Amino acid sequence: MITFQELGLNQDLLNAITDLGFTKPSEVQEKAIPALLNEERDLVALAQTGTGKTAAFGFPMLQKIDVNSRTTQGLILSPTRELCLQITNELKLYGKYCKGLNVVAVYGGASITEQAKQIKKGAQIIVATPGRMKDMISRKLVDISKIEYSVLDEADEMLNMGFYEDITDILSYTPEDKSTWLFSATMPKEVAAIARKFMYDPIEITVGNRNESTNQVSHEYYLVNGRDRYLALKRLADANPDIFSVIFCRTKRDTQKVAEKLVEDGYSAGALHGDLSQNQRDLVMKAFRNKQIQMLVATDVAARGIDVDDITHVINYQLPDEIETYTHRSGRTGRAGKTGVSMVIVAKSEVRKIKSIERIIKKQFEKKDMPSGMEICEVQLMSLANKMHNTEINHEIDAFLDSINELFEDTSKEELIKKFFSVEFSRFYDYYKKAKDLAVTDSSEGGDRAPSNNETRYFINVGRKDGYDWMSLKDFIKEVLELGRDDVFKVDVKDSFSFFNTDKSMEKRVLDFFTDFKYNDRFVNVEITENKGGGRRDRSGRGKKRNDSKRGGRRSSDSGNRSERVGRRSGGPKSDRRRSGSGSDRPRRSRRK
Repeated sequence: MITFQELGLNQDLLNAITDLGFTKPSEVQEKAIPALLNEERDLVALAQTGTGKTAAFGFPMLQKIDVNSRTTQGLILSPTRELCLQITNELKLYGKYCKGLNVVAVYGGASITEQAKQIKKGAQIIVATPGRMKDMISRKLVDISKIEYSVLDEADEMLNMGFYEDITDILSYTPEDKSTWLFSATMPKEVAAIARKFMYDPIEITVGNRNESTNQVSHEYYLVNGRDRYLALKRLADANPDIFSVIFCRTKRDTQKVAEKLVEDGYSAGALHGDLSQNQRDLVMKAFRNKQIQMLVATDVAARGIDVDDITHVINYQLPDEIETYTHRSGRTGRAGKTGVSMVIVAKSEVRKIKSIERIIKKQFEKKDMPSGMEICEVQLMSLANKMHNTEINHEIDAFLDSINELFEDTSKEELIKKFFSVEFSRFYDYYKKAKDLAVTDSSEGGDRAPSNNETRYFINVGRKDGYDWMSLKDFIKEVLELGRDDVFKVDVKDSFSFFNTDKSMEKRVLDFFTDFKYNDRFVNVEITENKGGGRRDRSGRGKKRNDSKRGGRRSSDSGNRSERVGRRSGGPKSDRRRSGSGSDRPRRSRRK
């Protein structure tokens, strides 16, 4: 086993390592530190979040800079304020015995003049977010023309956040002969482009395979109906009483809504997203680090920079748009040698995405059944029993024992235990004995979703000519109907008409809404079709072959007739557009913003 002493670090840094309690270097530190100390070379290191990357570049930079000089010699760019502050604090700890060291954090949301003042005092190392750094350069508040070392930390995240132009602009103010060290969890083409543009013959270090998830994390997915996501989240939390987790949502709105519902339901939860002020974000993160918040609900952007070693679970409430983002999410757990679990709540339409993620991370997901109500009751009961068994006695209670013993003098030990634990058991039992079964049969594995008697297929008289593709039409339908993301599926867009599916339970809601619904001065008509989505069928149920553009692009007569019918509906009298049973006084609605 190699030690930090064998990596070539000086005594000041070794003393700090001893104080910090580090015993052996991680794999990325073992590979990167000697390479950076022994050569003035560029470096590209691919390693997952939580593998000790800060120390991998921090120790070499601290050893190489001249702490007796007031010149800025090192620049570290990171994607978020949280990560920027975290790196700064860690470097100060690593360099606690380096007399004269000044590391300054530069980030948005704080006084730019105060940060400039700290730099003028002589900052050998600046840790910065790209946006604030570019602002300081434009105001001539910082000079990076003499830096010797630049670090791009979480490079893929910075590029995902749209910082490519800022990074290239910042680096254009730095010397060409500096050493550039790039650290990233994944290597998309944008990161490779940065490496080609600003680096020369870099040393390449890979910890694990590219984009591969760490072996410390196991991956599970739970199949539910889209409308049952929140119930599934509660059930997973209840099944893991000691959970300390980050829950990922795709949007700020969903993040806030889920966190608020969790708090209403008695969970210790908080939200972290871009609409919070910097002070609010700081308070939430402080509460999470202190474990006053057990479940942190976050967007991907807001969660970047979270560095808490003992997160037990990552829960993907919704899968990310970019598959590679899953690697960063799951990297929030299983850190510092500990194990973790990455859970995914998926609807039927998303199972294929699980397969795509498996190919990227080179790990298999385990499909797990949602725990039943009685299983959760048992888990919670045993958790309480263990806590009680391990609780140290507070002898301040002795003064009250006579009164307590008198109250229970006719109660047997067995009955007393039952009474005590019934308080907690009854709470869960009363809830889950009425809770519905969340189990869903996965009919989509290995192919398209099979037609289901629980689905309704609809025809709608808008299509590509109206500017829709499948995604924008799906968004339109779920927005006007106020449905969940997975409540609309099998969207199939044609030139002048389209199809989509919902669960059968939503059929009346869909049909009622689109009665006399007008959008952009045109009536949007929706009808039930017998096409279940398994193949191309017209509304009479007869199979239709896909048109072949190589045959001159002729439409089938059925398509043409359907277009004519749509045209008549769009311009016909209002009474012809009403469906039987709908009220004549129903108001016309325009698209909700």
